Amino acid sequence: MSTTGFTTTGLRRLHDVLNRHIESGRIPGLVALVSRGDETHVETLGTMRHDGGDAMQRDTIFRMASTSKPVAVSAAMVLLDECRLRLDDPVEPWLPELADRKVLQRIDGPIDDVVPAKRPITVRDVLTSTFGLGMDMTVLGTPIMGAVFEQGITPNLPEPMPEQDEWMRRLGTLPLMHQPGERWQYQISSDLLGVLVSRVSGQSYEEFLRERVFGPLGMKDTGFHVPTEQLHRLPPLYAPDPQTGEFHVWDEAEGGRHSKPPAFQGGGGGLNSTVDDYHAYFRMLLNGGLHGADRILSRPAVELMTTNRLTAEQLAAREAMGRDNVHISHGQGQHGGWGFGMAVRTYRGDYAPVGQFGWDGGSGTSSYADPKNQLVGLLLTQVGASTPDSTRLLHDFWATVYQAID
Repeated sequence: MSTTGFTTTGLRRLHDVLNRHIESGRIPGLVALVSRGDETHVETLGTMRHDGGDAMQRDTIFRMASTSKPVAVSAAMVLLDECRLRLDDPVEPWLPELADRKVLQRIDGPIDDVVPAKRPITVRDVLTSTFGLGMDMTVLGTPIMGAVFEQGITPNLPEPMPEQDEWMRRLGTLPLMHQPGERWQYQISSDLLGVLVSRVSGQSYEEFLRERVFGPLGMKDTGFHVPTEQLHRLPPLYAPDPQTGEFHVWDEAEGGRHSKPPAFQGGGGGLNSTVDDYHAYFRMLLNGGLHGADRILSRPAVELMTTNRLTAEQLAAREAMGRDNVHISHGQGQHGGWGFGMAVRTYRGDYAPVGQFGWDGGSGTSSYADPKNQLVGLLLTQVGASTPDSTRLLHDFWATVYQAID
């Protein structure tokens, strides 16, 4: 028996379950961290590359992919706390490209078959991912999704996203898929938020995050690129072949997408970080915005971020993504609600309780905190979700973590 956060038997099982995935040959290496109260347990298993080489270390740097969302949203919360943004103010003063929106008559219709938006887009719409445009995997193949890809305003296309003013110009050429505030949609809101923060603050998104969040939290390895002298700590990102499972390098460390500052600092998926940096951030959220004696965010701001913000109508689309895209997402995303920049569990769908918040990333990353158990869990790999392997590892990690609680 353990008198602290986790049982000894539970942690041994966690190690064995994670190690089984490494021994399968499908996951080259991983770093995992679980903490409760004062107890923190870290596992580093396997190697940086699939063909061997350096061992994974506690300070290995990972491309955080969509687990950037719950962290990058904090910049907007600082601005809300300081009354430099208000939830129901229109975004037009800072994002004039989004004035006078037109909205598609039908989601699968031609992109010039439009009606005027019923109202302006607000800060709240952007924070809740309901401003009217997004990566909607349920409507792939429609003219509007074709136009979104054509404009290059989403990540992971062969061409990197352009700098933010050009990105905004391209975004402004598209009609909205839905009326502002009507429907939850993934991804584009999180990137748009970075532009909003930059224009309100007069700094780059990264400068603002560094000054107000990363610096005070001691998140020294978190940012939108990895400095040259630290690139040896970044493994390649693999996208295994969906048919054969063969390892393909999607992004190399040297000369890759994260080896120099990007033109666009994307809050939707651009951060690189370590388990200890992310741990500091999620512990701050569990502590109601406090880091030691330093207040990073107000308690109400943290509560807004980490509890469900969606109405039943908006939730329908959020639930459809979790329920109807299992074949694409390998079962990720079934949590119910959404706060600001992150999922919030509104029903018990697996081992985690209602109230757990965080998100997963397509590069094989997972980051959640659980107020009920005062738990933070992080699992980081660099095996993309082109096959189910990294997602199955995440599911096994969480199932085992919850059994290890004392």
